[in-house]
Amino acid sequence: MLNFLGLYVLGRDTAVYSGSVIDVFARVDVSEEAVRSTLTRMVSRGLLTRQRQGRRVYFGLTSRATEVLDDGARRIWDTGAVNRDWDGTWTLVGYSLPDSRRSDRHDLRSQLTWAGFGLLQNGLWIAPGQRDVIALVEPLGLTDHVTAFTAAAMKPTETAGLIDRAFETAAIREQYKAFLDRWDTPNPLPSAPDDLARRLLLHTDWLQAIRQDPHLPAEHLPKDWPAIRAEQLFRRLDEEIRPEAIRLAEEVLDEIPLVH
Repeated sequence: MLNFLGLYVLGRDTAVYSGSVIDVFARVDVSEEAVRSTLTRMVSRGLLTRQRQGRRVYFGLTSRATEVLDDGARRIWDTGAVNRDWDGTWTLVGYSLPDSRRSDRHDLRSQLTWAGFGLLQNGLWIAPGQRDVIALVEPLGLTDHVTAFTAAAMKPTETAGLIDRAFETAAIREQYKAFLDRWDTPNPLPSAPDDLARRLLLHTDWLQAIRQDPHLPAEHLPKDWPAIRAEQLFRRLDEEIRPEAIRLAEEVLDEIPLVH
């Protein structure tokens, strides 16, 4: 759903009719019940706003959802598959939260993972380069529970050892390989009914591949690291199917101006 909203609602200042969202997701075998449930849940989480026109219900993005989707777009289009500009420093984040705040711990860990942090040891997360920790923890209301600083590794600690301990490089590699296995074919995803469905699945698979990728320094990755080839494929396929996907989206989606 986030991919769909990022592709066809973000930046348009419109609200989209729930029935047309259901039509889009039917193309990728997602049920009407699942779509309605997801939309309702996103309203309750402050990501979508609901408005009516006649008997129809439309959904638009909140400012919070726009921030989330803008961040996702930067991750997909601007960050790149590997880090070629690493300055040798690490951002370190530690936190202490009681068991009674288990949900906050889960949210913080999810944000740290998305931002490229890996768990080095109990309660201590690291990411290559300098990261904006305030932007991660302030929306969660956890600034008083987090300690953050930057540092460089020194002997006897080796960078390769830090990467091996904090990041699941084998699992990251497998995500990219799975993406290539599915999409690097002469006729990718022939089961998709059209390019609207194909593009939605392409972006969903790509986000799944990169969401666990901490953007590790290129000089410490194997020469056959599959991320670059996977990214080139993703960009080429998106360019090929984007025009028809957008045409179909304009044909299917019923939109009205978003009421602020």
